[in-house]
Formats: sequence, structure tokens, C-alpha cells
Amino acid sequence: MWPSQNGKKKKVKTLNRLIQYIYYLSRSFHLHGVHSPFVFKLQQDIIKGKYAYYCFDDIESIRAKLLLTQKTIAVEDLGAAGKRNKLIEKRISQIAKNSLKSPKEAQLLFRLAYHFKPKTILELGTSLGITTAYLAKSSPEAKVISIEGSATISKIAALNHSKLNIDNIKLMVGDIQAKLEIAIRDLGTLDMVFFDGNHKMKPTLSYFEICLKAAHEDSVFIFDDIYWSKGMHKAWKEIKAHPRVKLSIDLFSMGIVFFKKDQAKEHFTIYH
Repeated sequence: MWPSQNGKKKKVKTLNRLIQYIYYLSRSFHLHGVHSPFVFKLQQDIIKGKYAYYCFDDIESIRAKLLLTQKTIAVEDLGAAGKRNKLIEKRISQIAKNSLKSPKEAQLLFRLAYHFKPKTILELGTSLGITTAYLAKSSPEAKVISIEGSATISKIAALNHSKLNIDNIKLMVGDIQAKLEIAIRDLGTLDMVFFDGNHKMKPTLSYFEICLKAAHEDSVFIFDDIYWSKGMHKAWKEIKAHPRVKLSIDLFSMGIVFFKKDQAKEHFTIYH
């Protein structure tokens, strides 16, 4: 029996990602290779940080329950153009397995927010609310807005946040492109943004340009899965090259950009 077209595409995508990872390893360096004091401190204290903070166990307990939950829910299919088409039945455990960031990556987001102490945080792509919880717990005084396309999934995220006694998150439901400007008007300025709602080139660049209008010198933009596809990696390259981006850090699983005006333009690939 010949493999399906989807199966072939998946194998090609996996192979491309493996090639990109090998290339990433060849360019990355460890602590001794960093000459920027700002990046050195960031790598030593945040990226390589191993400290377990007060809320990690509570959030990971929620994750563990989600991974074991066999309940099936009807999830809205937004379609290629971001329009709701039909409902798809999915197990909560399947959603948790496929869409949640790993503890390592989610806790890195926590450490970044804990270190930079943003007053406003925007997340594009809530999913079941695990990364949202990490971001909100890192800065209890911050105002956090997270946008999720599926109302069903957003309700589960809200329940998870309630269990964790988090009260500084506002969840918005709908197409990111349609809700983004509303969220930004609500926040005013963007101190930190986590882009995790769409991993295609055009939407990613569009979200970036819109968010850039509310960014300032100390803003931190974090892009998830910058090697997810050729289009996403191309978007990452264009973002790095933007005149307002002064510093970028490639961690393979995510990319981070900074806008400091007094910073010479530099790009770092760091082993994580």
C-alpha cells in the first residue's frame, strides 16, 4: 500500500526540521562563546536557569491531568482563512499532547517574564492555558491578554486558570487577526508578546507588524517554533532583519527579539 500524500508531507517536514536542527547546532554556542554582556547574563541566569519557582508544581499538576483526560470536546475548525467551518471531535489529552509547550519551554517563558517584569503581556494562541498560566504567575501585577480561536478550548483554559487562582488574565476568543488590534488598545503598550497562534509566514509577519506599533525600546517579542516550517523560518529571518530589531536570539524551539536603541544589531544562536 502506497503511503498517503499527508504521510509523505509529514516525513518531508520531519526531515527538513532535522536538517535545520543540525544546522542550528553547528551555529550555536555555549556560555563561553557569548561576548555581549546583556546576552551573557540572559543566557547564564535565564536560558540556562534550573531553578524551580513557587508555581511550577501547581501548573504541571494541571498539565498532567489534561494529558490523562479522555473526554472528547467539539473544537471549532478555523480553516485556512481563519473562518469557522465545522466542529472537530478531539480528546483533551490529544490537544494537550499536540499543542502544549513542554515544561522546559514554558518555564523558560516564566523566567523571561520574571526577569523583565513586563506590565503588559500579550499571548497569541492560548490553547489549554498552560503557557498563559506561567506568564501570568511570573508577573502577578501584569495585565495579561491571551487570544484563542476556539471558544471550547478557551473555556477549559479559563477553568484551569481558576483552579490556579489566577486573576490577571483576560481571555479573548476569535480570529487573532480580528482581535489583535482590540487587545492592543486594551493593553496600551506591549511589554512582552508571545507569538504562538499561527506558524505560517504571512500571518506571523502580519501579527508582528501590528504588534510593532505598540512596542517600545524595552519590549520583548518571543516567537514559538521558528523552524516549524520553511515559511515560518523565512518569517523569522525577515523579523530579524527588520530595522527596529536590534538583537535576536535563536533557541531553535523559539526566537526572541529586542528593540534596544543603544544596542548594535546582533544575532545570536544559542544552544538550549
